[in-house]
Amino acid sequence: LEVIQLVRETRRFCIWRIFGGKYCDKMGFKRFVEVGRVVLVNYGPDYGKLAVIADVMDQNKCLIDGPTTGVSRQLISYKRIVLTDFTVELKRGDATDAVKSAVEAAGVVEKFAASGWGKKLEKREKRGKASDFDRFKLMVARKQKSRLINKEFKKLKKTAA
Repeated sequence: LEVIQLVRETRRFCIWRIFGGKYCDKMGFKRFVEVGRVVLVNYGPDYGKLAVIADVMDQNKCLIDGPTTGVSRQLISYKRIVLTDFTVELKRGDATDAVKSAVEAAGVVEKFAASGWGKKLEKREKRGKASDFDRFKLMVARKQKSRLINKEFKKLKKTAA
C-alpha cells in the first residue's frame, strides 16, 4: 500500500512514499524555475550568456534580464534556457537596476566562470577560435609529451625486469 504525504520544506514540497517500510525522502530535482534563478541562454542571439529570471509568466515563458552580460529584458521560452545552480535574492518583477545590483553583489558571473560548467564552456570557445597552426602546435606538443612518457616507461620496465 502506497501512502503519500506532502511535507512543506523550504519553498518546496517533498513527497514521501512508503513502500513496505522503505522511505524515499529526497526529491529528484534541485533546480526550480523561480524568481532570481540564474539561467544560461542556449538558443538565439544571446546564446551562451547568463541571465536572471525576473518574473515567471506562465508554464511556457518567463521574463529574463541580464544587465551585466548584455542580455536585454525579454520574454523567453523555457526551451531556450538552462537552469543553473545559482540564485540571487530578487522580488518578482524587479527593475533592471535591482537585478544588476543583486547579480554584482552575489558575484554570480565569477562563480559560474569558476564552476566546472563555466570552465567547459570557456574551453569549448577557446578551441573553436583556434587556428589551424594552433591545432598543429598542440598536436606536436602531445607527440613530444607521449614520446617522453614512453621513453621513461621503457627505462622503468627494464630496471624492474
